[in-house]
Amino acid sequence: MSMADLLAQSGAREVSSIWNLPFPSLDELNKACAQIVQTRDVTKGVENGFLAMKDALRFVLDPLTQPLSWILESTLSLFEVTPWWIMLPLLMVVVYFASKSMRLVAFVIACLAFLAFIDHYDYAMQTLAIIFVCAFLCVLLGVPIGIAMSRSDRLQRMTIPVLDMLQTLPPFVYLIPLIFLFSVTEPKLYGIAIILYAIVPVIRLTDLGIRLVDKDVIEAADSFGMTSRQKLFGVQIPLALPNIMAGVNQTIMMSLAMVVIASLVSAPGLGVLVLRGIRNLELGVGLISGLGIVLLAIILDRVTKAALDRVNAAQKH
Repeated sequence: MSMADLLAQSGAREVSSIWNLPFPSLDELNKACAQIVQTRDVTKGVENGFLAMKDALRFVLDPLTQPLSWILESTLSLFEVTPWWIMLPLLMVVVYFASKSMRLVAFVIACLAFLAFIDHYDYAMQTLAIIFVCAFLCVLLGVPIGIAMSRSDRLQRMTIPVLDMLQTLPPFVYLIPLIFLFSVTEPKLYGIAIILYAIVPVIRLTDLGIRLVDKDVIEAADSFGMTSRQKLFGVQIPLALPNIMAGVNQTIMMSLAMVVIASLVSAPGLGVLVLRGIRNLELGVGLISGLGIVLLAIILDRVTKAALDRVNAAQKH
């Protein structure tokens, strides 16, 4: 109960003056005229409208998004079933192929060995599996969208407001409509939320990178009689690759951030331990699992930046 309600019940009258003049909001206007809706009527109307469309949206979105659940379930099972003595050498090969740095390989293995030593290896692999799937899908979908934006100013003007909205929405807001559309037990619930949250950087930086390609280079490609496809794959994308890789780096880091929040809707991984530490007030569990997330973030950031440095070095030569 508000202070105004308490004063009204006690019989005390609030002195009206210009200083406490209320803003003519819906609730204040409703006090003067009961025919005017209140704020809760507006929010209830939005909720009822969404619930009225829920079945139709689910009928359309369920078949389209079901493959995402299958991919996430399969990848999680693969990462969980694969023994550590196979997974760690595979990760060493991937890190070395991306960075060509044995020091980075040693650092990655040391971090993963530490997580395994404190029995967080399975949770770390679950987190990596989700990031691998969602980041891959973000790149698979985001790069073509960025290329299309770079080739059409009209499409860019239409897409930028959507990207701005996706980038400014709080992470928890992504989960609210998805909870009503899909079951909490379905992996696509948190998969869609992660993709929507993390896809923005790769789209923006792909568009920016292609637009920043020197016009003299494009004119030279035109003078050689290159087609639009040849210019795109032979000139523009290779020159824009540093920007695209920077977008991939940011997408991976945002995927990791969203995986932790998605633990609220049954996403497995280290985020589950963080949530357990918060719910049960287990300080040690929360801090140690948070440290594991920091180590994964450092690993992913260092590997992608090493790959970006290799791309930049190759272009300079």
